[in-house]
Amino acid sequence: MTGPDPHDDTSRDYEQFEKEQLAQDRDAARVDTADVDDTTAQRLVNDLVDTDVVTPVPEDQILVHDPSGTAFDSQVQLVIFHRGWTAARDAGGDDE
Repeated sequence: MTGPDPHDDTSRDYEQFEKEQLAQDRDAARVDTADVDDTTAQRLVNDLVDTDVVTPVPEDQILVHDPSGTAFDSQVQLVIFHRGWTAARDAGGDDE
């Protein structure tokens, strides 16, 4: 007997499929920050303040992300950080 027919070998198809699935999973796990402009950041920060996730400190002109204790002087940076923090927490990372 001569061995398997090379035309029936599907191992490469499976490997390619697995690579594509891993790439899709990795892309889905990434946090999109391209859509955060000043107006969007202001709206999202206001929502975070309303839900007691962020505390404004007017005398220091900073915003404190309460769950992590991290301070920011930029609303955009805060929103990007919070999205990453939330994604890490949802993926099974630590809260702190």
